[in-house]
Amino acid sequence: MRRTDTVADVAVGVRAGLLLSLAAAVAWLSGAPAVFPSLGPTAFVLSTARSGPSGRVVVGGHAIGVAAGLASYVAISAVVPVPDSPLVFDPPWLALSAVLAVTLTTTGMRHTDLVHPPACATTLIVSLGLLSPVQSVVVVLPAVVSLLVVDRALTGRLRR
Repeated sequence: MRRTDTVADVAVGVRAGLLLSLAAAVAWLSGAPAVFPSLGPTAFVLSTARSGPSGRVVVGGHAIGVAAGLASYVAISAVVPVPDSPLVFDPPWLALSAVLAVTLTTTGMRHTDLVHPPACATTLIVSLGLLSPVQSVVVVLPAVVSLLVVDRALTGRLRR
């Protein structure tokens, strides 16, 4: 590997980390769960794709993931008891909620042409109750938008 490749790889890695910096600062200062697993893949895609996804696709995909996850959570919890802890993966809850959420998210993203694969992680986070319904609505999309704000600050432009 040439030295310039190594330098470029490190620069892209640093950029991916920087994209999370605003959400991480909010999480640190407020205690809000503003950093969650699907932000990592979104930061990776924004940092590595030459013409990365547009802000519309990123926010839209995650919005669909949140909506589908909430719909799944509400629908399944009306039929199957929700575990006391979101980390107790009771098989019926896990299977039903995960399948419904990913089905709805994939269908919604394809139907609206807002396909952003990391949003499938968002829908699982929401549908499995890893974030409360209120946190899902109040925290997820602002955290996603924060990645785009930092991306814009780093590039001096907004991806369209």
